[in-house]
Amino acid sequence: MTKSVLFACNMNSVRSPMAAALLRLEAGDRLKVDSAGVYEGGLDPFVEIVMRELGVAMEGHEPKTLSEVDLGNFDVVVALTPEAAIEARKRLPRAAIEFWDIENPSEERGGRDAIIAAYARVRDELRQKLTRRFPEIYEKA
Repeated sequence: MTKSVLFACNMNSVRSPMAAALLRLEAGDRLKVDSAGVYEGGLDPFVEIVMRELGVAMEGHEPKTLSEVDLGNFDVVVALTPEAAIEARKRLPRAAIEFWDIENPSEERGGRDAIIAAYARVRDELRQKLTRRFPEIYEKA
């Protein structure tokens, strides 16, 4: 059984903090969950908006880079961008890394509603993938 998971994306500002917060919400203290990025970033304000819709507060998120994290402390690293997968493979065997191709909602163009909808789609896609990948966490007794 997986005991620790690191989610990685480019700047630890959108996809990886969302994935980590969603899994943490369900797993509680059953899993060690963290997130990091290839580059330094800051939490995207649209992440806070769409996560708040689920009652998940993001205020405690402190963005960090992969170089600040000991990847060997995690059973699995889930790379959410090709760049994160490349960086993780420099430090871990391929078997310890999963790649989930998740779109970047910050590339959405249009009004505020369209942008929020793009972030919500990514959040919901992450929830679906998490449910399938970690059935032991998501199955209801």
